[in-house]
Amino acid sequence: MNEFGKKNRRSFLKGMGVAGAMASGLLPARAQEPLNEFLQSPRRGNWDDQFDAVGTRSPEVKTRQPILSPATASYVEQAIFTYRDIVARGGWPQVNLTQRLKVGSSDPAVRQLRRRLIISGDLPRNSGDSQVFDTFLDAAVKRFQQRHGMPADGVIGTVTLAALNVSASTRLGQLETNLVRLRSMSGYLGDRYVMVNIPAAEIEAVENGRVAQNHKAIVGKVDRQTPILNSNIYEVILNPYWTAPKSIIQKDIIPLMRKDPTYLTRNSIRLFDQQGNEVPPELVDWSTDEALTMNLRFRQDPGKINAMSSTKINFQNPHAVYMHDTPQQSIFGQLLRFESSGCVRVHNVRELSSWLLRDTPGWNRSQIEAVISTGENTEVQLAAPVPVYFVYISAWSTGDGVVHFRDDIYGRDGVDELQLSSTTTL
Repeated sequence: MNEFGKKNRRSFLKGMGVAGAMASGLLPARAQEPLNEFLQSPRRGNWDDQFDAVGTRSPEVKTRQPILSPATASYVEQAIFTYRDIVARGGWPQVNLTQRLKVGSSDPAVRQLRRRLIISGDLPRNSGDSQVFDTFLDAAVKRFQQRHGMPADGVIGTVTLAALNVSASTRLGQLETNLVRLRSMSGYLGDRYVMVNIPAAEIEAVENGRVAQNHKAIVGKVDRQTPILNSNIYEVILNPYWTAPKSIIQKDIIPLMRKDPTYLTRNSIRLFDQQGNEVPPELVDWSTDEALTMNLRFRQDPGKINAMSSTKINFQNPHAVYMHDTPQQSIFGQLLRFESSGCVRVHNVRELSSWLLRDTPGWNRSQIEAVISTGENTEVQLAAPVPVYFVYISAWSTGDGVVHFRDDIYGRDGVDELQLSSTTTL
């Protein structure tokens, strides 16, 4: 053994000897005093309350129960009864945090947070009254965040705090408003159907009364809202052409062409007149709205930069909206997914396409991928249309005391306090 190894071994044995002496009570009292002082010091933190120094796993609150199922309306009725009782008892306290909390943090407002989450059922009543943010409270915050459609990170930022401080009476009113909406959709919707929930920016593919697939979505901005509608999906287009609607031509493309005359060419967007003849962009006066008065069609070729990327899902409707893929996949990770011009972008759209085309001969997942790889524009008719419903459900319950709330993005619940994305500074 070299000299370095001998030295380290001696240090290790010396440490073990000290530990053994402490265990057997052989150390002098004055040697133990610093350790006792440290253990008894109030400045060392609240170890008994902290348990460990890391957060807890996010509790799961999602189920396979469709939002539009009859059971949901029944559970919302139960939730309304519970929330009426909460309101009658004075509701829950406001949480007045002045710092960001993490496991081990201590703040007088933690007691308010505990009380708030106990009343809403996110934290067990026997969890204590400590002002330390422990792992039990961390789990409760994550449960609350999941119920409100937020990333379950346990961090109480501005959006989480704003949601915590929506009053119980306001949440009760939100449940009552949405119960009416749920009851209006209580009939037979189909053995297989697709539901787009606009406030949640989520999609459910439902089969035989259970959610077969769940997808994040990007829905319309406040000034370009996704409409409420009922229709039937009849077609999936792979490698679609994208034709710009008049609103995008006027609000987006014409201003961009004034700044950058190469915009259309760089983005593979070609112009066609009413007879189908291609019109060179340089022949259009972009300083005016001539492109609109000429009734030109703006069509983008298939490809990776196409606004619909690999897929378009078609259904008849008077709003000229559809569901589609997007080349900007990172936007599905955003907290607020209200970014489109009315159409609905679908996360993992190829899984949804495979589900839609399951009963269409010759169109399994591998065939879909093979066609997409060719870049060829291909229209596929579904063997049987699948119903699709665009709905506005901002509050619902899946039972077991789990009540979900979402931002009233379009202000249809009638209470400004519920438009968190508009009234909260991120």
